[in-house]
Amino acid sequence: MAINWFPGHMNSAIREIRKAMRKADLIFEVLDARLPDSSENPLVASLRGDIPCVKILNKQDLADPRITAAWLDYLREKPGVRALGHDRSQAGPVHKLLIEARAVLPKANDPSRTFTAMIVGVPNAGKSTLINSLAGRSIARTANKPAVTRIQQRVKLGGGFALLDTPGILWPKLSPPACGFRLAISGAIPDTAVNYQDLAMYAAQWLAEDYPKALAARYKLAELPPTPQGIIDAIAARRACVRTGGLVDYQKASELLIREIRQGLLGPLSFERPPRRGHEGRAVEDPGERG
Repeated sequence: MAINWFPGHMNSAIREIRKAMRKADLIFEVLDARLPDSSENPLVASLRGDIPCVKILNKQDLADPRITAAWLDYLREKPGVRALGHDRSQAGPVHKLLIEARAVLPKANDPSRTFTAMIVGVPNAGKSTLINSLAGRSIARTANKPAVTRIQQRVKLGGGFALLDTPGILWPKLSPPACGFRLAISGAIPDTAVNYQDLAMYAAQWLAEDYPKALAARYKLAELPPTPQGIIDAIAARRACVRTGGLVDYQKASELLIREIRQGLLGPLSFERPPRRGHEGRAVEDPGERG
């Protein structure tokens, strides 16, 4: 099953972002540190052109630190790009971000200029929380669900920078299919648009391959079953996810697994690793070009 979610307001948001980006001096792109490739919107790369970019691997406390370090090295090799990790526990994000911003901006130390930095990212990547931290006050609405920000707003940061907030956007076709599953597991796609049992089967397979010890430890499994279905059955048995008559409640077990992954209860996990050298990224159609 392929997962896609592209509501009408995102099409309008992309048109507005395209117009506003022409005036931007810098892009702050917020990525989910657990899935930097899947949360890197290819529309942003196609729209920004040569505008310098600082990529922020947010929620790094939920990601595997060794893999996050590898992602940062990979992203820093891209021309015109700086990259840093971030999470809610860190103090002083303004200082670090502005250092990275000035490193890629021409004439960054010109005191007479105010630079416009546009902040973009997929839904639920933590963009609004970061904006509030940057501004030092509550400006952007936050919630642990996607599509909370719907309109652009401009925020003065001081230090010669103004920040243009934008709604979280996806793209019309999430490809390859694994991209949609990873985004959905992370919470970037509303629960109403996905099938939890499909997500849990994907997650069980991924965890068994990449984090078998964490999976076994969390659900107290002496030995992992050989199939994703068997893993879900074992989790259901351990957590009493059963219906009347002793039947497995697959919906309950699936929701439990996805919720605990999102909350970091299986430990720091990374959904994907950096691509090999020569990777050209994901092609995407810009819906705005259709009018």
